[in-house]
Amino acid sequence: MKDERIREASEKLYGELTAAGHDVLWDDRDLAPGVKFKDADLVGIPVRVTLGKRTLEAGTVDLKLRTQADQRPVPRDGILEAVAAAKREYAERFQPTAWTAEGGAANSAG
Repeated sequence: MKDERIREASEKLYGELTAAGHDVLWDDRDLAPGVKFKDADLVGIPVRVTLGKRTLEAGTVDLKLRTQADQRPVPRDGILEAVAAAKREYAERFQPTAWTAEGGAANSAG
């Protein structure tokens, strides 16, 4: 990572997210953002948080659900709540369906 300010901010964000119980994959490879985004989609990362020069200067991070076309800026101090909400939204949308003994689908949430 070329910009030390971005590295430091990323390290801090990584620590905060992991301390809050989120599984985090920090892609610090020296590749173009588009390559990293494509890889995240291929691996199936449900929630993507992006921190870069533009967002660092604005005091935001970009948040994107895998199921949505667009990312949205989130205030840096609200990222923990935003990630938790995004994970809940993703889980609700793609909650596994349980199958009953009769062969029909039943919502496992009850």
